[in-house]
Amino acid sequence: MASPATPPGVLVTRPEPGGAETAHRVAGLGWRPVLAPALVLAARPFALPPAQALLLTSRAAARALPLGEGLEDRLGDLPVLAVGEATATEARARGFARVAAAAGDAAALAALAARSLDPAAGPLLLAVGEGYGAELAAGLRAHGFRVLRRVAYAARPAAALPETALAALQRDGEVVAALFFSPRSARRAISLLKASGHAATAASMEALVISPRVAEAAVRALAPLAWRAVRVAGRPDQDSLLALLGPR
Repeated sequence: MASPATPPGVLVTRPEPGGAETAHRVAGLGWRPVLAPALVLAARPFALPPAQALLLTSRAAARALPLGEGLEDRLGDLPVLAVGEATATEARARGFARVAAAAGDAAALAALAARSLDPAAGPLLLAVGEGYGAELAAGLRAHGFRVLRRVAYAARPAAALPETALAALQRDGEVVAALFFSPRSARRAISLLKASGHAATAASMEALVISPRVAEAAVRALAPLAWRAVRVAGRPDQDSLLALLGPR
């Protein structure tokens, strides 16, 4: 069990490079972040064909864009629609000047495209992670757009939990909550907890999740055990997720 001087631990399952940023935010709220990335991200090479706008579904997609060698100059004026404000901020940091943010999920991104873009003006370039974005692409096509879906990065399952996370989980009551950002990362994190013999420990934690879909994945993956509680962020973004945790 954690000593009185040691803040309770919070499992951060978000992959890098975002995991370290989330851990910093968790520490700033007075909790002790326990890094346990469930996925490992790697950029995938792809060409950037001509398009009327670039759609970004995540910060990872923005970070994986193959910029360099003057490509920023060519694309700097390309309109960018980002799934949320954090992704929009990342796009601006990458040199894009005309960036608009949707309300945080794929449906909101599709709605923003339908409101602000013209299907007759050319195709949309959709940068996604491997295995993601098919539903969004179908929704955009239903609005009459031609969609060029390109894989910007791949996410492979982490092989095991870090030793620091295992050590924290072995101390009864030290880790009190787990943060989950996507259905896939939730399923993999829980699989790793089970494989390491810590499923019962997970059942004593709160699952703090970014959306109802992630909540469903977290509940199903832990069955037949159950979380102490499952709480869903009011909006599908990190700020709302961390608001569930709150200051200690």
